[in-house]
Amino acid sequence: MLTRYALFEGRVRPGMDSEMRAYVNDVLAPLWRQFDGAHTVRVMFGVEQDPDGPSYPLILAITYPDAAAMARGLASPARYESRDLLPNFFAKFIEKNTELYNKNRYFYAKPNLIYKHIFGCLF
Repeated sequence: MLTRYALFEGRVRPGMDSEMRAYVNDVLAPLWRQFDGAHTVRVMFGVEQDPDGPSYPLILAITYPDAAAMARGLASPARYESRDLLPNFFAKFIEKNTELYNKNRYFYAKPNLIYKHIFGCLF
């Protein structure tokens, strides 16, 4: 099995946690579950994090049976549809603490689009 992770980094805007979770569950997660070849889709919400460390309010983990299935998933129309929704998702729900991230040497080419795939792990 091969698991691909997407870590959504930043902090949920004050008072937006419930609405952010509802949006993920109602809009994004159904699209992620449509990725061709996906065996398991896990959506995890951050609950408590170190105040001086990076914050991950949302983590997506999609497990595929093999690399060919993952390639199909990455080429899925649902992936592009969900990815197109992310800039507005971040603008509405996630704020970035640039002082914290610069201190910890986290740099991004597109500051409002902090969605990134970190690694794939073979299990």
